[in-house]
Amino acid sequence: MMDALYLDCSRPAEERAADLLRRMSLEEKMGQIVGFMPGKDPIDQLEKDYPHGAGEVSMLFVGQLRDREAVAEQVTRIQQKIMELSEHRIPAIFHLETLTGGLMPDATVFPSGIGQASTWNPALQREMAEVIRRQARAVGASHAFAPVLDISRDSRFGRQGETYGEDPTLAAAMGVAYVSGLQNAGNLKEGMLACAKHFLGYHATQGGIHAASTPVPPRSLREVYAKPFQAAITRAGLGSVMNTYSAIDGEAVAGSRAILTGLLREEMGFDGVTVSDYTSISELHTRLKLDETETDAGERALRAGMDIELPAKACYNEQLMQRIRDGKIGIDVLDRAVDRVLIAKFELGLFEHPFPSTHLERETIFADPRKEQVGLEAARQSLILLKNNGVLPLKRTRQKIAVIGHHAASVRALFGGYTYATLAENMLGTGNTMAGVDFEKISNLSAEEFGTLRDRFTYPGSLVQIEPIQIEEVTRTYYPDTRSLFDQLAQACPESEFTYAYGYAYAGNDTSKHDEALAAAADADLVILTLGGKHGWGLTCSTGEGIDATDIGLPACQESFIGKLAALGKPSIAIHFDGRPISSDAADRHADAILEAWNPGQYGSRAIADVLFGETNPAGRLPVTIAHNAGQIPIFYNHENGASYHVGTGNELTSYVDCPREPRYYFGHGLSYTTFEYENLRIGQEAYEPDEPLAVSVDITNSGASFGEEVVQLYIRDPYASIVRPVLQLAGFARVPLEPGETKTIIFTMEMSQFAFLDADMRWKIEAGKMEALVGASSNDIRAAGTLAIRSDRFVDGKTRGFYAEVEAQSGRQ
Repeated sequence: MMDALYLDCSRPAEERAADLLRRMSLEEKMGQIVGFMPGKDPIDQLEKDYPHGAGEVSMLFVGQLRDREAVAEQVTRIQQKIMELSEHRIPAIFHLETLTGGLMPDATVFPSGIGQASTWNPALQREMAEVIRRQARAVGASHAFAPVLDISRDSRFGRQGETYGEDPTLAAAMGVAYVSGLQNAGNLKEGMLACAKHFLGYHATQGGIHAASTPVPPRSLREVYAKPFQAAITRAGLGSVMNTYSAIDGEAVAGSRAILTGLLREEMGFDGVTVSDYTSISELHTRLKLDETETDAGERALRAGMDIELPAKACYNEQLMQRIRDGKIGIDVLDRAVDRVLIAKFELGLFEHPFPSTHLERETIFADPRKEQVGLEAARQSLILLKNNGVLPLKRTRQKIAVIGHHAASVRALFGGYTYATLAENMLGTGNTMAGVDFEKISNLSAEEFGTLRDRFTYPGSLVQIEPIQIEEVTRTYYPDTRSLFDQLAQACPESEFTYAYGYAYAGNDTSKHDEALAAAADADLVILTLGGKHGWGLTCSTGEGIDATDIGLPACQESFIGKLAALGKPSIAIHFDGRPISSDAADRHADAILEAWNPGQYGSRAIADVLFGETNPAGRLPVTIAHNAGQIPIFYNHENGASYHVGTGNELTSYVDCPREPRYYFGHGLSYTTFEYENLRIGQEAYEPDEPLAVSVDITNSGASFGEEVVQLYIRDPYASIVRPVLQLAGFARVPLEPGETKTIIFTMEMSQFAFLDADMRWKIEAGKMEALVGASSNDIRAAGTLAIRSDRFVDGKTRGFYAEVEAQSGRQ
């Protein structure tokens, strides 16, 4: 066996995979295309149900473990058994959720996906991914379930907080950076296989409902929803893709050859591993009613191009293997999937290094101070100042400050979905909505132990269950150095006297604690309100996976309190936590400042305190358009000409009869403690050939008195085209640090194919004509504009078109 080519690590992964594949039995091959979900006795499970090994292992078992050493020990134990069962000692890939950091104890927790997008900083995103990679790989994880490249334009959908927002260019740039950091720029032996999800159009479902059908036409599907995936494939060599639960035009994606092979592989050039979202193949039978048996569903998915069934073997079963043995399914269909899995394993170096790092290596990695530096900076940069009448930044003077709301005293409020805090919460038995996972449930606490009013163990006026007090205790145990916002504020400004009042919950309409909070506010010089819902898994959350809503505003208990507080005439600052953006008439009308915090992670309270007291100048920008209410949805800035709030029909009524057509806050919006001036927009030349790069430059000056960062946004517009085009499209952006009085020249360089679109024959076309380039501080705050011409038409390869502009910053006016 020692002379086997597949054991020679100097040979290419493709050659090693081909050699091993021809040596494998049918049973061992089938083992490579199924996942394993460890239970209480994983060794017994493996011996009973996986006699020839397994392709992948879910690491959700980490929710039952206390620290990274226990995780590494369990990974080692399971891996040893899987290799023992496999005739050729083929190691398994262990996959881990990594949206906000490794979903495991001791791992650094970064902001939620929408918070990451709010930084508008791909370089920081890559640094974050590098921290995640090193920590996760140290405990034996080699497949990262992230980034989430879904385009999200519907705040009703409970998972909006996992995404990079509504714009495909922003998502492309952030996603490429994240994949590059995870995959170690292509050196997978020290990297992780990045799994982008959910292919395709998952957040564009009917009614904003998780897993419902996706009514997106083919052109939008490719131009908008597929763009971040295409960028990650082309620019970063994306190694893995996970499907959406949804169906598109009658095609259930988990079993669609047209989508998984025709679109993803043939049109888009993807050559990596496809994995099924948990139980989505079974749902072809159980939910979508396409197949009469799970085996039929397995055959459909395998033929379509789905390589691995997750989380466990259900449809890629013994009956499916028998169909292959009988010749009803060609062996080439199975070999194709197994070959891809083996190539990934060889590229990851698993045959040479199948186990976690040594204890000493783990200690070094987890002690690296870079994790805290990157985590704190990501939290700071994610914060968006939506409104400020001058109350911020706060002065460090002696004053009385009342801090009100559930979130202010909760460490858990800093964490969103797909964090270890939310996984630990499920271990407490608060109910679960993560598809395909059934956690053992613990009974609710007694009425007396809740310490608050409730209606049948839910917050009055809500379906959201009251969270047991242990949730906060468990979160603080896992993150002992993370303070609640109230504790952090008191520590950050000892000169002031801080008073906390609960006031209201994160869901429902209970006002029984309002009077107590109003009394605290009346005795204060300033009031800090913490607002929003709870983002995570399970029935104690108001947003998250499968937790959708028709009301995108604040809960009634919070909205009504803001009005009552306004009568006191006290200056107030609203800080919002959630997986969806704040949308509140009362906050807009009465709050003197609004800070969008999302779920900023374990360093979030420090970051917020730094912004409130002016240690950090906020520069986050909205990655979504904020609607006044759900009736405006979908609302997004890059809608087509003649649509949305630019419908332009000539009707005398230019709004809804009960609401403006325009957004509450525009895409790209965010304020600063300083001011910036834009001057001297320059476009390289008047006319371009389709293959010439376009250069757009502008001078940015910090015209205020304090250091700040401006997010300079380049937009493009095609005024007249053969297909109806968007009113505006983001083409590039730069987060630019500037000292007071300092000027920098920002130079954007973009390929002309960023103007390309799918024509009437669905070909990617750069169309001749006049174009516009616009630079500004948001999609609704354009500071400078210019024109150019494209001399001739040209058809291009959509796989290699431009996705976002490159940017350079030069000191001084150029």
